[in-house]
Amino acid sequence: MEHATFGGGCFWCLEPVFQGLRGVSEVVVGYAGGHVPNPSYEDVCTGRTGHAEVVDVVFDPSEIHYEDLLEVFFAIHDPTTLNRQGADIGQQYRSVIFVRTKEQEEAARTFVGRLPHDPAWQGKAIVTAIEPFQAFYPAEQYHSDYFHRNPQQGYCRVVIAPKLQKFQKRFSGRLGV
Repeated sequence: MEHATFGGGCFWCLEPVFQGLRGVSEVVVGYAGGHVPNPSYEDVCTGRTGHAEVVDVVFDPSEIHYEDLLEVFFAIHDPTTLNRQGADIGQQYRSVIFVRTKEQEEAARTFVGRLPHDPAWQGKAIVTAIEPFQAFYPAEQYHSDYFHRNPQQGYCRVVIAPKLQKFQKRFSGRLGV
């Protein structure tokens, strides 16, 4: 099993998407990229810890490739808005890939390098950072599986559900059982 760590806005939005992929065994929401050890959600929300809200995706590379995870990641968030995803504003919502190996770094840089030629992003600057993985801090338990536990909550209905439906339609052939 391998790990991939992505930040692309609120981790509540990323978690259910990656959970739905065949070859992904676990998705943990948390924080990475900051300078404060063991930050709390409240700490991260201040924007002063340097952390991003992220998902740590545990996957089987014999079932799903890292490049496939990158494709999904860029399909479900906007890599052209600096420190922002929709109404979520702050560096904790930045677009970032935390690479764990040279192979991940090379794959991420190659993928990001192709994005300006993708019709969806043509003419827009890609602001996704690629940073070395340092540490991952799991979020508080109440953040785990948030969408599935709170499907009627406003943010879940208005923001996450449409994103999840778009993902399911586009990647139907890659969904888990």
